[in-house]
This record gives sequence, structure tokens and C-alpha cells, in this order.
Amino acid sequence: MNCSASCRTQPYLQAKFPELHGSDNIFIAGSLLPDEHLCEAILQLRPGEGIRYQQEILALRLDSAPYVWPENEIRWLPFEFEPFRISNLWDIFSLNDKALRSDFKLLTQGRTSANPGAGNTIIGEDFFAEEGAVAWQAVFNTTTGPIYLGKNTEVWEGSVIRGAFALGEHSMVKLAAKIYGATTVGPESRVGGEINNSVIFGYSNKGHDGFLGNSVLGEWCNIGADSNNSNLKNNYDLVKLWNYPKQSFVNTGLQFCGLIMGDHSKCGINTMFNTGTVVGVSSNIFGAGFPRNFIPSFSWGGAQGITEYRLDKAAETAARVMERRHIAFDGIEKALFEEVYRLTGTFRQGG
Repeated sequence: MNCSASCRTQPYLQAKFPELHGSDNIFIAGSLLPDEHLCEAILQLRPGEGIRYQQEILALRLDSAPYVWPENEIRWLPFEFEPFRISNLWDIFSLNDKALRSDFKLLTQGRTSANPGAGNTIIGEDFFAEEGAVAWQAVFNTTTGPIYLGKNTEVWEGSVIRGAFALGEHSMVKLAAKIYGATTVGPESRVGGEINNSVIFGYSNKGHDGFLGNSVLGEWCNIGADSNNSNLKNNYDLVKLWNYPKQSFVNTGLQFCGLIMGDHSKCGINTMFNTGTVVGVSSNIFGAGFPRNFIPSFSWGGAQGITEYRLDKAAETAARVMERRHIAFDGIEKALFEEVYRLTGTFRQGG
């Protein structure tokens, strides 16, 4: 289905992710992950129709703006399958295996993989490389899940990768990396060392030795050399994780849960993160010892103490980092920084 996509989101995000209007509009709940059942149901919608699972609205199709349609005027169709969706922070990595398998099928069906180069060992059948992807003397094991290499990606020699795994466009796996699924690396990223069941969004780096497991890194993050996170408590208890809406720690129900790091956050070399640590936006973590399990946005420091990362200094760093990838830290980005700084001020004061 050829169409334009846009977002209806929080007001402070709308300038960066604008909403597009047209004469034919399909609204899809943002927490949903596509699968064949959901896609089929959405494609069959007619204007004035929507689909619900139990009483939850999943999608609806409207042919007018500003979309003020009384709910009782919409023809609701039942959706018989439990939706595949992100409901919690930890779902981003814990559901990644299922998402990768679904996406691999969608992206590669009826297509032939490019040849990434000679000398690689590919075990199993579910391997696909886009044009421009190259690899040297690497081992790819797809018996545990599919492996996908995006356009113009690189996998350096000595790397061992077990699926499920996806490498976004223009991203790189560095020398002798050990990666096992389910792991996704977004576009324009650099990874190395040991990575397990993690999602790394675009423009982020974990380029050196050290362990990252059952974790999520946002955009523009950087993990210092030899940094590690714990993903299992010493007593094997279930992990609790900071929840912003509840402003408290909640039980994830998981035994394995590592680091959740927001956009533009960084850590210095040899940083250690405890099991179930949440780091906000634009924080700089460094020093010996384990910092606490919740580090608010715009924080500076570590286990020895946390101070506020000044907004002007944080913005200067973000501008330099983005400039290296030829992306401008423009007025929209600056306003977004300022608003996140304002919204998260109470968490820093409470620390």
C-alpha cells in the first residue's frame, strides 16, 4: 500500500514528527507492531470503519479532517487475534525476536540475497544481505533466528553472530564482535564487544569490548570502552525497573533485564550499570562503582554523586555529535531539548 506516514504524538514532539493530513487517513495505535493479521485487517478497512480488540481501538479509517467522528458513527469490526504490541519499556528487547522474524519475512520474501563477500561461514538458510553489505571472515548462524544485513553495512573479520539479528543501513560490526539474538542495530551505528538480546536505535555507538545485554539504547548514545551492564541479579530475583508514569519502580516479571538509556546519553570508559538501570535523556555517566538504578535526564556524574548537566552544555555536545554525522542540531532539536529539560526537572530535584 503506497502512502505517506506521519505521527500524531505529544505536543512537544509534533514539530519533529509532524502529522500529515489527507483525504483518506488511517490511524493506527502507536504501540502496535505489524503482523500479517493486523495488516490484513487494516487494508480491508473502508472509510468510517475501525477495528477493536475487546474494547481497545487498534485502527480506524477516516476520509475527513479534523477527524471529529463520534464513536457511535464508526462501524467497529472485531479483531480476533491478540495484538502484537509494545506495552512496557522492556518489551522493546523481550519482543524483539518475534518482531525480527516477522520483519525478515516481510523484507525478504521473493527476493535473493546479495553476496556480502568470500570467506564467510553462513550456517542455515535465513540469511539476507542487501546490496552494498560486506563481510569478511565472519560467522553467521541462522539456526537460532534470521540474520539481515542492511544496505552498505560492514561486518569485520572475526565476528560471530547468532540470529535473530538485524543491522541497519550504514552500520558496522567491528572486529571480533560476539552478538547473539535477538539483537537489532539501527542505522548509522557502530557496535563491538559482546551484545545479547538488545535493541540499539540509530546513530549510537557501542564500539568496544564490554557487555550489553537485555538492553535498549536510544539514538545518539555512546558507550565507553570496557563498559558493562548486569542483566541478572545475584539472587536471581525478578528485576524492577523505573516507571515514569507511576514515578516508582515496577516489577518487570523478568529475570533478565539490563540497561535502558535515553537519547543523547553517554557513559565513560569502564562504567558499570546495575541490573535494571534506566538512564534518561542527555545524561553523562562516568566514574568508579555502580551508579543508582534511575538516573534522571540531564544528569552528570556517577556513583560518587550526580549533579545537573547544564542545558547549554548538553546542547553544545549534542550539536557536535550530530554534526559528525552531517545532521544539524537545528531549532526544532533545540526546542525539544529545552522542553525535555523542563519536563524532567522534578526528577533531578528529587535526586
